[in-house]
Amino acid sequence: MRSSKIKTVQIYKTDKWNMMNVEINGKNLILREISEQWGEECHTFLSRPAMMHWAEARFSEERFQGTPEERAEIMEKFRQV
Repeated sequence: MRSSKIKTVQIYKTDKWNMMNVEINGKNLILREISEQWGEECHTFLSRPAMMHWAEARFSEERFQGTPEERAEIMEKFRQV
């Protein structure tokens, strides 16, 4: 019997209520975004390109409220998944 090992990659974490993690479970990428404002949102992607498309839209330069360096760091973490 094969054990399924889920790898978790932290995209960002500002405190215990605001964070984003990606769980790699075989071919599935499960993104969990937790915020104190919206609670937990979960997105499942079947490919890395689909996840990157979502990330580019979610963290677009026009909508991102942090610094360009913070956005670049977040996008680099997505690319490393």
